[in-house]
Amino acid sequence: MTTHTRNTQTVLVTSASGKTGRRVAERLAARGAAVRAGSRTGTVPFDWEDPATWAPALRGADAVYAAYYPDLAAPGAVEAMETLGRLAAEHGVRRITLLSGRGEPTAVAAEDALRTAAAGAGPTVVRASFFAQNFSEGMLAEGIAEGELVFPAGDTAEPFVDADDLADVIVETLTADGHAGLVHEVTGPRPLGFAEVAAEIARASGRPVVYRPVPEAAYAELLTGFGLPADEAAWLSALFTTLLDGHNSSATDGVKRVLGREPRSFAAFATDTWGVGGS
Repeated sequence: MTTHTRNTQTVLVTSASGKTGRRVAERLAARGAAVRAGSRTGTVPFDWEDPATWAPALRGADAVYAAYYPDLAAPGAVEAMETLGRLAAEHGVRRITLLSGRGEPTAVAAEDALRTAAAGAGPTVVRASFFAQNFSEGMLAEGIAEGELVFPAGDTAEPFVDADDLADVIVETLTADGHAGLVHEVTGPRPLGFAEVAAEIARASGRPVVYRPVPEAAYAELLTGFGLPADEAAWLSALFTTLLDGHNSSATDGVKRVLGREPRSFAAFATDTWGVGGS
């Protein structure tokens, strides 16, 4: 039987305005938790680029959801996790769930750093890769609205995970016993190529959407057009290319193992998002 912690626990949610942080905060609040929604501009200041904001946000927290920006594979992530883990231990945090990147070897070092520094909390790691919501809430959404999905993915398939499923898994690990020290890899039910994604969106929306694969350098140039600094755009484009070499193409049963149900399919997500009543 699953045992949940007391509903009055105080949980710090980092990156609380992001795709997962917002969803996790909403779900925790619905369960009666006292949520500290940490962000750069929120009522609880928490800035990954300003470690001075971390200790005040951690003080008095029972649990932490750590969603590191920009990515655990980024330079400085290991040091950040060491510092976060040490501060969490000093402030008596009893439970930590870390969002990590599935199939990112360089992120494992950051996971290990957190485990070592916050060993008493037995951090749980939830690994995920591409979210279904990246097509509706991120930089890809504008192009899709204009009928074109541009990405450096070639013909690689990806088992896109629904961010709502991911948030449900994270909340379960924060509120239920039995997850300390575990690694959960979560995906959608089956892999799809980006051309299939474009076709599903077209089906749901009733509008033409085509997939146009581009080289890594061309995508980096496109990202700079969205206002990203050139070095950040180059790093992000290289990360996408690395992740989409096929090693993440298989689906996992992580969602079912944690939640006892199947993950939502991309087709269902597309219908809910772009179909009648969707965006």
